[in-house]
Amino acid sequence: MVRVTNAPARKRRVKRLLKEAKGFWGDRKNHYRNAKDALVRAWDHAYRSRKKKKSEYRGIWIQRINAAARCYGMSYSKLIAGLTKAKVEINRKVLAHLAVSEPKAFEAIVEQAKKALA
Repeated sequence: MVRVTNAPARKRRVKRLLKEAKGFWGDRKNHYRNAKDALVRAWDHAYRSRKKKKSEYRGIWIQRINAAARCYGMSYSKLIAGLTKAKVEINRKVLAHLAVSEPKAFEAIVEQAKKALA
């Protein structure tokens, strides 16, 4: 029997992978095995970082809320405790946005938290 290599499919697969490795440094961009290893690692980092990004954003929101709350004489933890006690259900993303772009609205929220703690 004749040996079958399936060359067109293999060539397509290699081309697709090398195209994705474009911009990599050294042999990682034009040698199939090196490019494949580099891409697998890159995909792994990308997957992990998509998950990590969410906690990083939460940290940024908390820092912004804390900085804004301290302008009104309150710490972040006291503010959150006061909001919980006052049954104000507002998430950190919205709080951070208010702290940065709507200081009057944020001040009103801080006052509610202060009343609940008093």
